[in-house]
Amino acid sequence: MTVEKILRPDSKGRICLGQLARGVSSFHLTVDEGHRIVLVPYSEIPLREKWLFNNQDALASVKRGLEASEPGQLSSRGIFSQFADEVDD
Repeated sequence: MTVEKILRPDSKGRICLGQLARGVSSFHLTVDEGHRIVLVPYSEIPLREKWLFNNQDALASVKRGLEASEPGQLSSRGIFSQFADEVDD
């Protein structure tokens, strides 16, 4: 998808990206030799979830689970509501 817009800075030099920034938590900015500004959108993850991306075995397991959750690939393992009140250590 290519989007072209003319954006005008306000009196303080700011521009508004509006809907273009939906889901983006930050941008990496580069200004090249031709004075072109390139913004690369980033979406950070919470620190408590970072371990998953640092653990390739766990990440592969999650990916396999997501693939297996496609329609028709799941099988019931029973009801686990009896464990809902247990406290994790």
